Amino acid sequence: MGTRWTHPGSSLLVLLYYGQLLPWLRIVGDPSLDVYYNETGAKLFLQFYDQTANTVLKQFMEATWNYVTNITKPNREEMLQKELERSQFMKYFGTQAYLFKIDQLQDPAVKRMLSKLQDIGKAALPHDELREYNKLLAYMETTYSLAQVCLDEGPCMPLEPDLEEIMATSRDQKELLWAWEGWRDSVGRQLRPIFWRYVQLSNKAAQLNGYKDMGDLWRAKYESDTLEQDLEQFYQELQPLYLNLHAYVRRALHHHYGPELINLRGPIPAHLLGNMWAQSWGKILDMVLPFPEKPPTDITKIMKSQHWKSEKMFEEADKFFTSLGLLSAPPNFWKKSMLERPTDGREVECQTSAWDFYTGDDFRVKKCTEVTIEDLLSIFHQMGHIQYFMQYQNLPVILHEGANPAFEEAVASMITLSASSQKHLFSTGLLGLQHQDSEEEINFLMGIALEKIAFIPFSYMVDMFRWKVFDGTIQKDIYNQEWWNLRLKHQGLCPPIPRTEDDFDPGAKFHVSANVPYMRYFLSLVLQFQFHEALCNASGHVGPLHQCDISNSKMAGKILGDALKLGSSRPWPEVLKELTGQSDISTKALVTYFKPLMNWLVAENVRQGEILGWPDFACSFEERSTNKVALLGLQMKPDHVTFGQWVLLVLSFVMFLVVLGLAYRLYFLEKQSIDQDSMKLSTPPYIYFLGVPMEPRQAARRQWILLGLCFILMLCVISLTIWIFTHHYRKPPWMTPKW
Repeated sequence: MGTRWTHPGSSLLVLLYYGQLLPWLRIVGDPSLDVYYNETGAKLFLQFYDQTANTVLKQFMEATWNYVTNITKPNREEMLQKELERSQFMKYFGTQAYLFKIDQLQDPAVKRMLSKLQDIGKAALPHDELREYNKLLAYMETTYSLAQVCLDEGPCMPLEPDLEEIMATSRDQKELLWAWEGWRDSVGRQLRPIFWRYVQLSNKAAQLNGYKDMGDLWRAKYESDTLEQDLEQFYQELQPLYLNLHAYVRRALHHHYGPELINLRGPIPAHLLGNMWAQSWGKILDMVLPFPEKPPTDITKIMKSQHWKSEKMFEEADKFFTSLGLLSAPPNFWKKSMLERPTDGREVECQTSAWDFYTGDDFRVKKCTEVTIEDLLSIFHQMGHIQYFMQYQNLPVILHEGANPAFEEAVASMITLSASSQKHLFSTGLLGLQHQDSEEEINFLMGIALEKIAFIPFSYMVDMFRWKVFDGTIQKDIYNQEWWNLRLKHQGLCPPIPRTEDDFDPGAKFHVSANVPYMRYFLSLVLQFQFHEALCNASGHVGPLHQCDISNSKMAGKILGDALKLGSSRPWPEVLKELTGQSDISTKALVTYFKPLMNWLVAENVRQGEILGWPDFACSFEERSTNKVALLGLQMKPDHVTFGQWVLLVLSFVMFLVVLGLAYRLYFLEKQSIDQDSMKLSTPPYIYFLGVPMEPRQAARRQWILLGLCFILMLCVISLTIWIFTHHYRKPPWMTPKW
């Protein structure tokens, strides 16, 4: 691609903006325009973009990394500044790319890169609105990252690891409810007032790029005219798996929590499934194990007994890829990654992620690693992303992404299917036995299903919700209501306590607060099994798909590496065919993987007389009492309510005494004034006001004053009543929507 710029800095950007680096791009409207905007000019234009984009993107990634690994105001300002520079850079080149007549060019690679360059995303916004949008996005993500839930008398807990640990291990529904509600109060409620503005600016950016709304822009990344119909078809094909799993898990929870919490014909309360968002249910495997007399080996316990550390976990994942004949992580990875939560007091964003810094040798992972089997598999997943980054480094920077947004996730998740197999765990010394009997096999598949099958409807509905928000189908005054309508419809879940439009439960999910599209996870769920089946066949595996481990297969590694090297240089159906031999996405491999478990679930549900689905679809809260009691619209602890009631009783008694005293005074003064009538009424007529004789005009004026005071007092009482209802977790009864 020619000589790389080594020190472009801001002066290079100035040259670019004023057209002095690319002089032919200054001639918009010139009669000889076609001389410069031909195929040769396009290639030269793309070459200059590639030479400069690496530096601009690297500076932006460094500033963002510095912020999320050390959340401070100066780092935030630096990140916002670099984001602004990146947007200006993209806007400049995107605008120039539109001057080329793509349909008249011949080279498909040039046409593809120019088309990608024309889509500049939020950089299309006017300068002031772009700054506002960037600050809004930074605020939303930071609010999520720094949120904590505090005990009444004790420490405050962040999401990772404290609240997640409670959701995963506690079996006390009141404790689970405390964590569940507290997290949503700490995050969702903070984002509720500003989310509508985020939607406005997102849609404006999309429309400036030629799309109807931001959902339309997100969908365009898949280059498919039938995307929504295809997604619906995949969802319907997988629904029987979920319905059978849901019914089985519901009965197991009913056995543990009883009919007060679980209706065998209804939805499941969302806080009982071992995860803050009920998107994966693996942490309640002990409660739903098909054959409890044969529990799976506690891999986490073995890892700790063998003194595994975070670096060893990453080294094990790296070794998996090198066994396939693929690339090893470069030295910079081990020097610059954040593999554990820092102990130096820095505030960091612990959401796990993989990073490409556009230098060809700088790739990093950010993770607050805990020594658990779940984190080990998460590390394999992240190293799958890193492998993808390394494989497509020889492509122009505009093509540094997966074949479509789901491909990177699918490749990364596919790796964990091998890493979690009995065969691979045995090879790493984490299992003593390689083979399973039929009952152990069902237990193993149940553990995988609680992660994968349980995730199907959640991964599908998150962006179904946001797409409807972006296109205006869901208005801002019913965000939370429609969120739970979709969760009930697709997941068969309901909130454990009543929710209102003061809440914003979608915002309690990182990808919503961080503006990350989610449909990629649904599609990757299907694709990962399709990839896994193809590579298992290439490796020579014989037997059930869930027993396959592709490690050490150079043939599987070559097929995978060749596909990853393509990045987004070709349409994804072509890349899919390179990898699997098929050009269409299919759910068949996923269904095949879980077939033994599905057969067992169907038989078990028939034996128990289970109802699939949730015909009793209403969410009931009467039996879901918490440790709080209402007093004047406030949710308080019982002892605080008792104290408040005594205070009210004392105040009422004092007011009673005051009224008695006033009544006695009126009676006494009236009696006294009657006895003295002959003296007092010898002068012009007097009337009594609060027992005091005075002239009629003076009494009337005081009566008006008293009436005004009473009116003001009445308004104060009404205002106080409305304030109590609107500021303490619920609306006035006449404003509350019936859910």
